[in-house]
Amino acid sequence: MVIDVTQESFQEQVLDADLPVLVDFWADWCMPCRMIEPVLQDLAGELEGKVVVARINVDDQSSLASEHNVVSIPAVLLFKGGKVVDQQIGAAPKETFLQLVTPHLS
Repeated sequence: MVIDVTQESFQEQVLDADLPVLVDFWADWCMPCRMIEPVLQDLAGELEGKVVVARINVDDQSSLASEHNVVSIPAVLLFKGGKVVDQQIGAAPKETFLQLVTPHLS
């Protein structure tokens, strides 16, 4: 399951999370964002209990996008221990996201 994160829930759901958190910065009007949505849904199911998959709508949560220097979407940032440890800018196949996440699994 992919969770929606807001400014109010970011600290708890992303920064304080026990597991790595793959955060997708996206928008409704972004076609590449729509293309990777099913990929991230698959990853959320496949890696359940190992990684949290979250998404942040940049139109609704522009301050979070600014804080993390997101200037192009989709921007997928991997947080671990409250810090960004890796990222993928732009649409990519499932294998790319798996390669991003795998080295950070406990």
